[in-house]
Amino acid sequence: MKWIDNIRHFFEKHGFAVSSRFADRLGMNVSNVRLFFIYISFVTLGFSFGIYLTLAFLLRLKDLIYTKRSSVFDL
Repeated sequence: MKWIDNIRHFFEKHGFAVSSRFADRLGMNVSNVRLFFIYISFVTLGFSFGIYLTLAFLLRLKDLIYTKRSSVFDL
């Protein structure tokens, strides 16, 4: 069962952080957003998991395109 813990730790450490970013944006608690994704995935039979992965991809793409620069000289 050690390998299951290693897999879980990997996904917790290197996750997409979609829930935390939406929670920060909406001003909500992260656990409430995660619970929403869990509950809605049961209701829609896993369709929301696809939405979650799509949002993760779009957020990662946005991070690659837009970077915060503190100055004009940071180009």
